[in-house]
Amino acid sequence: MALTPSNMLALGTEAPNFHLQDAVSGNYLSFDDIKSTKATVVMFICNHCPFVIHVNPELVKIANEYKSKGVAFVAISSNDVENYPEDAPDKMSIVAKVLKFPFPYLYDKRQEVAKAYDAACTPDFYVFDGESKLQYRGRLDDSRPGNGIPVTGSDLRVALDDVILGKQPTENQIPSMGCNIKWKK
Repeated sequence: MALTPSNMLALGTEAPNFHLQDAVSGNYLSFDDIKSTKATVVMFICNHCPFVIHVNPELVKIANEYKSKGVAFVAISSNDVENYPEDAPDKMSIVAKVLKFPFPYLYDKRQEVAKAYDAACTPDFYVFDGESKLQYRGRLDDSRPGNGIPVTGSDLRVALDDVILGKQPTENQIPSMGCNIKWKK
């Protein structure tokens, strides 16, 4: 595991579209299929990363809470499954069902979507407004495995509240930190 920060895609960037298969339903979904007129959260996660495992319960909680406010969520795994088979779609489906993900969990087999989003780590979070413009990218909060700080989702929650209220995003956004995306060689 290599501790890796987010690359911090430029604010205002239009959401790169994608067409990926959901590990649970088998359906192919695009950003346009998922997006909301309020806000859309794109999360790069995986099954095995301890940073993702640490925040998974809060991701489910936030998604359930903010879906009622009109926010859409999608999770994407872009890891190389030949070298990291625990991140394969069949295992993604199990994780999504066990944790009761209230959002699609898509598999980025060619890693093109991660590259389009300039994603670097898991977890990596992107919040787009109703016009599909990037308003937030960075961390969930300041909790990390072993640091003793409770997982609250405070940074992501503030970003979502700002987008829902139509407020300008703060420029002071802190990169997420986690495992590097496992790129194919």
